[in-house]
Amino acid sequence: MVRSFLRDTDLSPAEAAEVFELAHRYKTTRGAGVLDILNGQSWGLIFFKKSTRTRLSFEAGVYELGGNPMVMSSNDLQISRGETIEDTARVMGRYLHGLVIRTFEQEMVDKFAKYSGRPVVNALTDLLHPCQSYTDMFTMMEHFSNGAPNVESLKGKKFVFFGDTACNMAYSLALAGSMFGVEVVLCGPEEFKPGKELDVLFDSANLEKSYTFTPDPEAAAKNADVLYTDVWVSMGKEDEKAERIKQMSPYQVNDNLFKLADKNAIFMHCLPAHANEEVSESVLESPRSIIFDQAENRLHVQKAIMSWLVQKNRQLNG
Repeated sequence: MVRSFLRDTDLSPAEAAEVFELAHRYKTTRGAGVLDILNGQSWGLIFFKKSTRTRLSFEAGVYELGGNPMVMSSNDLQISRGETIEDTARVMGRYLHGLVIRTFEQEMVDKFAKYSGRPVVNALTDLLHPCQSYTDMFTMMEHFSNGAPNVESLKGKKFVFFGDTACNMAYSLALAGSMFGVEVVLCGPEEFKPGKELDVLFDSANLEKSYTFTPDPEAAAKNADVLYTDVWVSMGKEDEKAERIKQMSPYQVNDNLFKLADKNAIFMHCLPAHANEEVSESVLESPRSIIFDQAENRLHVQKAIMSWLVQKNRQLNG
């Protein structure tokens, strides 16, 4: 048996808390020297989608854990010429010690985990973005606990995601938030409300559905502790840009929405951000915005996820 991190719910809340504790340790001790948890290991970082934060944070993270990061795009692989995922995964499993994959279909990361026999980390699919949601929970804990992150500090917090609520980021935040007692509100146009696949994710994990959906941005923002948004036009949706902007414009996170939120509310965004589209520039640049804390924490949380997987698999397989 090999543990991977393909969905937010692949770790129990208790196991995720272990990851957060490890991430805090890595963050506070960074600069003390290269660690050795991945000493002698080579990890493949495979990108079927372009990336800034994901590539930089994982490449630096593998190196800082003592490993050798090997970065590949789809064009570097024989997959681009028709080799199957199954065969590619089997070969990589013979060469590498772990895989980080950013791609389109969730099925692809599932197949890599099944056929490689190595731990696989989902660095983003069209369905989920679990590394980001864990980073966001960690960043919220830092902010609300005023010290070492404490999962108890998340309970009862009202977290509102505005925009396309049928996207990977909304789904992962709904799952991760529900794991830790966060009141998750997904707010967007009816045409972009969560699909049945989100309920399937909850059901398959035996996780209670604690998120709600509303098309009313003012009701959603009322007394919120966190206002969160993502780009309105994701990769692959560029042809829909004009129509999406028109439909999403009432859901821009701006000063008017913040007036309805809790007086200590914060703004979060997974980046990249488009100022004056999904978020006003005034909010983006305000002291309430903690977006670069989020960006930094990707490094620490992802290091912790990889370390946790390596240690857990050693325990399981000797």
